[in-house]
Formats: sequence, C-alpha cells, structure tokens
Amino acid sequence: MLVGRRPVVEAKDLVGQLTIPPHFFDATFDTYRPDAAFPSQALARDKARAFAAGAVGRRRRSAGRGLYLDGGFGVGKTHLLAAIAESVGPESAFGTFVEYTHLVGALGFAQARASLSKFRVVCIDEFELDDPGDTVMMARLMRELAEAGVALVATSNTLPESLGQGRFAAADFAREIQSVSKVFEVVSIDGPDYRHRGELSFEMSTEGEARDVVSRWGGVLESWPDLVADLANVHPSRLGSYVEGVRWLGLTDVGAVADQSQALRVVSLVDRLYDADVRVVAAGSSLGEIFPQDMLAGGYRKKYFRALSRLAAMSERS
Repeated sequence: MLVGRRPVVEAKDLVGQLTIPPHFFDATFDTYRPDAAFPSQALARDKARAFAAGAVGRRRRSAGRGLYLDGGFGVGKTHLLAAIAESVGPESAFGTFVEYTHLVGALGFAQARASLSKFRVVCIDEFELDDPGDTVMMARLMRELAEAGVALVATSNTLPESLGQGRFAAADFAREIQSVSKVFEVVSIDGPDYRHRGELSFEMSTEGEARDVVSRWGGVLESWPDLVADLANVHPSRLGSYVEGVRWLGLTDVGAVADQSQALRVVSLVDRLYDADVRVVAAGSSLGEIFPQDMLAGGYRKKYFRALSRLAAMSERS
C-alpha cells in the first residue's frame, strides 16, 4: 500500500537522488526522434549534444554556460535533458525545479550550493515561475553555480493554447532570472505533445477491472480520496521513496480534488509516478476531471496540464 507509508530520507541522501529517473533511463541523443515536420526538434537535439560535449571538455575554472530548452508539453525537452546528463555521466545532477528547492530547504543554501558545485552539469527540469520566492532563490543558486564553473541546463513548459507562438516562456524566464539570464542560450522547440498527438484521452476502468489488473501484475490498489488525503502527511521531497517499488497503481473512486493544496500535492505525486514508470488503472470519474475548471484557468495551470498529460500517458492500455 501507499497510504500510510512514511519514508525517511536523510538530507545528505537527497543529493544522491539527483539522477536520471527510470522513465528516462534509455534517453540518449540517438533515441530522440525529432519530428521532420518541426525542424526545431532536430536543431534542439544537435544543440543539446554540442552543449554536453562542451561541458565535458571545458575547464572548470571558467564561468559556467547555460542552455534553456523552451517549448510545449511533450516535445522531448526532458528526453534531451536526460540525454545531456547521460552523456556527461556521474558528474551530472538531474532533478526537477521542485526537487532543487526542497534540497535547499533541507540542506540550507550554503550546503546545497557547495554540494551542487561538485557537479560539472546541473540539469533542472520543469523550471517554474509561479512562486516568486522560489524563483529568486533558484536564480541566485544558478548564478553562484555558474560563477563556480558549473554548466546549467533548464527546461520549462508552456500551455497548450500557447503553442506556435514562438518563444513560449523564454521571455518570462529571462525576466525572472535576469541576474543569470546572460549565461543561457535559449533553444525553442515546436511540435505537438508526442504522448497524445491531439486531444488527451483518459482510459478508465471499472473497479473490478482495476482490482483484477493490480492482482494480476502485483500492483497496489488505493482509494483515490484516501490517497489524496494521505499526501498531506508526506513531504514532497520524499515522494520518490513513497512510490518506490510500485509498477502498477490501481485507483478507485476517482474524483475532483477539493482545493489548491490538494491539487498541488497531486501534481507532485503524478510527477514522481511518471518518473518511476508506473502504470495507472483507474475507476470512478475521469482522471481528466480531477482538477476543476477554475484551477485549470488559474496561476498553477501549467502544472495541472502537465499532470493531466502525464496521467493520460500512464493510463494508456497497451
């Protein structure tokens, strides 16, 4: 069961967890498949490959360089980020924006900076601009890492309705991290969400089917309301350990979350489930309806759309 798990992760072990997640273990530049209809994808792959080679070959005494992969959901930004980390090897750190903010909270700024300064490349997935305090702190961290000679790579998402507008969130990124923005080369990536190539589709099951699948594959079955409530007792930095060992997750009584706090905790859970390559079989209301419309129109909408895209992928039947 997941509900009731209370994993303990020592602060010193958080740095060791900054590695490529299972979902992207096979991500390399050669396994990235650019869409010929969108030349920016092949260009981004080539830029990322060159960046990785440059990071390996450069001297650490010089100031760090930066690469910002800018584009919509599902165009392969995280794949390329993982490919950079894979190419650089053990001297790379890979984590989400949220994981780095939790690292600073757990270790303190000075110790987190010192720990990350040992890496040749720091990869930051899903850079978020919706929390001013976290953004300022991350901008300072990136500036000091760059000054220490660490190369930086960041990705961010844009909303589905913004696709095709060119620079996506690049202007916002540059404005919010202006103290270090000159370090970054912006590479924009066009294209549709490869996970869906169109409208999101959520494949739902009956409760009996969910139980059968979980029983057959040795998965975990949870009541959605109980699972959502339990997340309030698990720090986001421990969610990776919370879902460790789970390959199939059955959900019953799926319904809409009650408030923003619950919704943001669900987003963090979905990210860790996706990273761990967990398959989801769900019964109840559609997974596509767990976030009310007012939330999808609010300030955290990028997070929610990303979570829905990932849930749809995890619930696909093969």
